[in-house]
Amino acid sequence: MTASYLMHAYSRQAISFERGLGARLWDSEGREYLDAIAGVAVTNLGHAHPEIAAAIADQASRLIHTSNLFGIEWQEQLGARLCALAGMDKAFFCNSGAEANETALKLARLHAQRRGIAQPLVVVMDNSFHGRTFATLAASGNPAVHQGFAPLMPGFIRVPFNDMAALRQCAEEHPDIVAVLLEPVQGEGGVHVADPAYLQQLRALCDVRGWLMMMDEIQTGLGRTGEWFGFNHAGITPDVITLAKALGNGVPIGACLARGDAAALFLPGNHGSTFGGNPLACRVGCCVLDISEREQLPQRARRSGERLLSGLQARLAGHPGVRGVRGHGLMVAIEMTKPCTPLVERALRTEALLINVTRERTVRLLPPLICTPVQIDQIVERLSRLILRWLADEATTERSAQAATAELAGG
Repeated sequence: MTASYLMHAYSRQAISFERGLGARLWDSEGREYLDAIAGVAVTNLGHAHPEIAAAIADQASRLIHTSNLFGIEWQEQLGARLCALAGMDKAFFCNSGAEANETALKLARLHAQRRGIAQPLVVVMDNSFHGRTFATLAASGNPAVHQGFAPLMPGFIRVPFNDMAALRQCAEEHPDIVAVLLEPVQGEGGVHVADPAYLQQLRALCDVRGWLMMMDEIQTGLGRTGEWFGFNHAGITPDVITLAKALGNGVPIGACLARGDAAALFLPGNHGSTFGGNPLACRVGCCVLDISEREQLPQRARRSGERLLSGLQARLAGHPGVRGVRGHGLMVAIEMTKPCTPLVERALRTEALLINVTRERTVRLLPPLICTPVQIDQIVERLSRLILRWLADEATTERSAQAATAELAGG
């Protein structure tokens, strides 16, 4: 595979996959792998799902695109189903998670305009990730993704995640706040879960202050946490929800859902998308919901997540070099005491396992929700073996380096 004509925007592994089935993938040389990241929380239903493949083929033979200048029946159906599932009133469809978050931020600006606030602020969280467009980049709380893109877009104020006292202080100091944008689980940040009490208190604060509560469910939505949406664990309902990733199981689609006054903010001309909500993407979205509902995937993710987390904790928790093992549904993280990015390539090469490392020190697992108990156990076995061997190798290397240093000092 050559990348000579591709911009160097990615650090790719030296491997290319040719086909997949469920939670398995095969590379160009025919070697089989177990996928524990699902395209970064995208292929919740696994690879090459026959119903999705059939829906794509059938719709492609009928109609792919007409534009939003005309009615799109599949878009109407998907919007109605998502709103019913999430307790929302209206939907806007786009092509990605970043676009969905851009849509939410534009709703926040229109909300500010209605309130007569000329310089509105949106509260965002430390350690967050919302996308790589200029607005979502500025909203994200990862300094590494900001590098090279200053000056960042203004209009955001950052507070610590899961810290209600900081939010209340922020509210007192900044009267022009109009919205809060946060993830129920900070996935890119290392699988950090918002406390239910924190979300409940935040909901109450937004009600008192007239802020929009905007939940980024791009990685958590549609079952991954063990509920349809991450906010369901707190028993609250946001004003705005953003979705993408699992909604198309690999077909690009994003959605912004809103309720109440927020659902009525857009007027013709305020926002749009050439490809957003096309018949193909929305039919696939409906197919994803059909399968997810029939297979009770949120409940399945809860059971599989408990199995995965308990297995990894039994093998790794308390081991020197492992800072902690945590999870929420099928979002699981193993935080190491030192940078561990080499584990990604080593997992592919020695264990035929796809994993991800985020923030340099955290192994992140996002397996397909359709994984069998046997496959969950295989992930536990392969990953535990990989990490323990790596830690042993690192310790040996460190001892050798110390011995060499001592010998030089003695000589």
